[in-house]
Amino acid sequence: MGRVIDAVDRGQQKVPVVGFPLAVFYKYLDDQGNYLAAIIAYYAFIAIFPLLLLGTSILGFILQGNAGLQDRILDSALAQFPIIGDELGRPNGLEGSTTGAVVGGLVALYGALGLGQAIQNALNQAWAIPRNSRPNPVLLRLRSLLLLVTAGVALLGLSIVSALLSQTEVFGEFASYRWPIVVVTVLLVTLVLALLLRLGAARTHQLRSVLPGAFVVALMWQSLQSIGTAYVTGVIAEAEGMDETFAVVLGLIGLLWVAAVMGVLGMEVNVVLARRLWPRALLTIVTDHVDLTDADRRAYASYARMQRHKAYEDISVVWQERQPKPRRRPDPPEEYDAVEPVMAEDEPEPSSEPSSEPSSEPSSEPEPTRPISRPGD
Repeated sequence: MGRVIDAVDRGQQKVPVVGFPLAVFYKYLDDQGNYLAAIIAYYAFIAIFPLLLLGTSILGFILQGNAGLQDRILDSALAQFPIIGDELGRPNGLEGSTTGAVVGGLVALYGALGLGQAIQNALNQAWAIPRNSRPNPVLLRLRSLLLLVTAGVALLGLSIVSALLSQTEVFGEFASYRWPIVVVTVLLVTLVLALLLRLGAARTHQLRSVLPGAFVVALMWQSLQSIGTAYVTGVIAEAEGMDETFAVVLGLIGLLWVAAVMGVLGMEVNVVLARRLWPRALLTIVTDHVDLTDADRRAYASYARMQRHKAYEDISVVWQERQPKPRRRPDPPEEYDAVEPVMAEDEPEPSSEPSSEPSSEPSSEPEPTRPISRPGD
């Protein structure tokens, strides 16, 4: 079995088509990408609904008394949002609410700031930025607002345009040009994501170093939109009452989590390419008894240096010679033959005949008592 694993390991290290995706996956596991994606999805979920409530309240104040324009806004923009578009387009009109605007604004601000911090933390974790080189809490929140204003709005707009372009009834006779338009949309989304990935990390790097990951995320996002449309037509459209509400909420949570996972994978693609963190050893995440590659050593060394908290703190990584894996000694063979007991030399063999010699052991019978003589008797 060990020879087979060694052969597979050597093969994947020689074939970049296999070794590179494996290195991206291992980097994702090293950075605990599932937890990074979960935090991003959590803050995104908190930010989305308050933002929609805030936007609905503001539009209700502005467009009050113009029911036709309200319906057109709901049908053109919000109705195209993946998974929840059909549900958001059902209100009987936009109504302004001061309480809704205040509450929605505060909660949306909390969620938006948390979302920006979660994205920056994921980028810094992927690039192994030392702790003392990351922005302080105040600057971190300001950068979060900048990221959401620039990249977030552009990405949402491009997503709506992409959803519109995917509907043949929107363009009618121009439906034959749908695929070229989708390709252009993917390229535009790639540029927006590249800007987000470049501005979010606390390091200076060129735009071309983040384009591969942005392109991968844009392709996966396009596929996710198709899955979201199928989910709406196949699950939400057939659900009723409480089941429909749960289908919308669970669908939104699933959409956000999958999108966050795709985003973290895009970050890892950029890091693995920029720092050439492949090929990796096949069993490096399973056991210590493995021959590390140069990419393994660079990756693990960067994880150690990432824990630097002060500029005058020096962290160095020293690799020692790997100890061979201890082999288990085979157990001695079991003997099933009867073994006669070995008697000591000075120990007499037990005899079945009664012995005539008096026993030296004390007798268990009590000795007779003699009367005590008193003086004068």
